[in-house]
Amino acid sequence: MKRMTRRSFLEGVAATGAAALAQPACAASSQSAPAAVRRAPAPLVIASANGWRGAARPGDPAPRPSAVEAALARLGDAQVAAGKYGLLEAVVAGVGVVEDDPEDHSVGLGGLPNEEGVVQLDAAVMFGPTHQAGAVAALENIQNPARAAMYVLRYTDHALIVGPGAYRFARAFGLPHAELLTEEARRLWLYWKQRASERDDWLTPPEEDVDESTRQASSGGTIHLSALDARGDLAAATTTSGLAYKIPGRVGDSPLVGAGLYCDNDVGAAGATGRGEEVIVNCGAYAIVAAMRRGLEPEAACLETLKEVAEKARRRGLFQDGKPSFGLTFYALRKDGAYGAAAMFEGGSFAVADAATGVGRLERCAWVYDR
Repeated sequence: MKRMTRRSFLEGVAATGAAALAQPACAASSQSAPAAVRRAPAPLVIASANGWRGAARPGDPAPRPSAVEAALARLGDAQVAAGKYGLLEAVVAGVGVVEDDPEDHSVGLGGLPNEEGVVQLDAAVMFGPTHQAGAVAALENIQNPARAAMYVLRYTDHALIVGPGAYRFARAFGLPHAELLTEEARRLWLYWKQRASERDDWLTPPEEDVDESTRQASSGGTIHLSALDARGDLAAATTTSGLAYKIPGRVGDSPLVGAGLYCDNDVGAAGATGRGEEVIVNCGAYAIVAAMRRGLEPEAACLETLKEVAEKARRRGLFQDGKPSFGLTFYALRKDGAYGAAAMFEGGSFAVADAATGVGRLERCAWVYDR
């Protein structure tokens, strides 16, 4: 699919919004054949693709840490597993691997900033056994927002704390003040700023000053992780730096319970990565868990919800060449160890680690549309 800039995306919305109301119902151009139900023994962890690291990089002394493997290892620790919130600690430790990685620009240290060059983070956690949730949003200068969200869940009767209040709350629990804008992220932000408009006073940088990694940098990202322990309990976390170069204070789906994640200990857990605004208006994660409650397999529940999101998006003109003009991936883990994921477009993958192998792997997502 043709790469879209934010400007062309918005122009497309304006140009096609009215016409879209007269379009027929959304139909996928292609869809993967229904797969056999995927199932693995607990403890079991699934995550977005950045939850698995794979082989070591050149020069690394050992394979890089992996979010799904870190979470699985914590679930295998008898002392952790025995604690009331041991499962939740495992989930937070898992996503913390990505939050601490300065080379992953999706969250935490090295996350891409808002339009003013300030990194603002969002995160939520949900704990199945007590049906509690905690979240933080527009959080600055705290490297591990998922841990701050866990403290909201465990130590307050609130579900969401935002902005400066969230910062002071995190500091009260000992989370250190951190400068999150790395040199690489600063360079990417400056490149965006120099090219954002033809009507301001910024000059486009000379070609010799720009490398390919800068041109191809992602505009955002997220990690979602859900886990099932040996007792059959569920927990989930979603953490992100949100849409790169966003309006300051913008909050996506990640810290919103029922949108970026949802967990029902009687049924399963679900989460999302991709265009947060579409997940919010469709209550994405909740819809997936509700579909599993009706009897759909995890993968089928993700596909059904994606199709509904696409249909609603068509009404607003968020289509280009007959396909949605945004990416979105849903993840689902059921209480019996069945799991699955589906993406709006072909080519997606997600991370899995289970008790049978003890190591992480990538598996292919189902999809709704061909590229």
